[in-house]
Amino acid sequence: MDFGNIFGNTAAYLFSPTTMAYALAATGLAVHFGYTGLLNFGMAAFMAVGGYGYAISILTFGVPWWIGMLIGLIAGAGFALILGIPTLRLRADYLAIATIAAAEVVRLLFLTELFKGWTNSAGGLSGYHQSFRDINPFPPGTYGFGPWTYNANDLWVRVFGLIMLAIAVLLVWALMRSPWGRVVKGIREDEDAVRSLGKNVFAYKMQALVVGGVLGALGGIVFVLPSAVIPGSYSTSLTFFLWTILLLGGAATVLGPTLGAVLFWVVFAFLGSLLPAMADAGLLPMTAAQADMVRYILIGVVLMLIVIFRPQGILGNKREMTFVK
Repeated sequence: MDFGNIFGNTAAYLFSPTTMAYALAATGLAVHFGYTGLLNFGMAAFMAVGGYGYAISILTFGVPWWIGMLIGLIAGAGFALILGIPTLRLRADYLAIATIAAAEVVRLLFLTELFKGWTNSAGGLSGYHQSFRDINPFPPGTYGFGPWTYNANDLWVRVFGLIMLAIAVLLVWALMRSPWGRVVKGIREDEDAVRSLGKNVFAYKMQALVVGGVLGALGGIVFVLPSAVIPGSYSTSLTFFLWTILLLGGAATVLGPTLGAVLFWVVFAFLGSLLPAMADAGLLPMTAAQADMVRYILIGVVLMLIVIFRPQGILGNKREMTFVK
């Protein structure tokens, strides 16, 4: 087995746009679930709305990248409003069902032939990168070393993703230290008590849904910056990956989603390289394709173990655990 290649592929995910995008979306999910107690299983839809909003606004309307980014974020906020008005009064388990159904509706809308002129249906979207690359501050060349070797465009995407992630983390940190953050954490613990104090619980839940949705849309934009918008990426597995990341790092923590995203993708990439190599070497009684699927089983087992033995996550505190009412 080529361990150099295995460890190289694994190390590449430490500084990957995919890792940053998932960290951003998981930070939004932390606002929803970790701090407010909203059992949202539709974060894939927020990422899809952000990514498609960004790409469509550039390809169809010819706007600059930063306006496309604003449109994607506004689309995320708008989707949160549309989703929240009929669902936020639901009990947690019904909210979970409603949000996962809404995510599937959004994915299928982007796949339908009715909007093919804008979404290109199953073909996805590409060719929207030029205006973003035009502001690249790095001159053409090769940067980095080993598995972290990038051309100027790849480096710019990663640096931009890190900047967006840092802004998102600082925003959540500031919000949760504010009076608004104390109210939403009170809603998480006992919304009836918060309501008895004269607070509009529905309004605060809606605000939290919008904030987390905008962060999810931002993650969707970072996710599509390197290559293309691929509709198959927004399946329910994306949402469950985000939940694994959130619970791994800590649901009610600021840095937990970022740590969870790094650990998740490093382990996922390591297993994706190691298990097929072991199968090819005859160390596993299966084909390489079958061995590649085993990592999904292992991730599922890990998620169950986290929920059972450490539901507060790596950075979480038991006193900050979220109890779903």
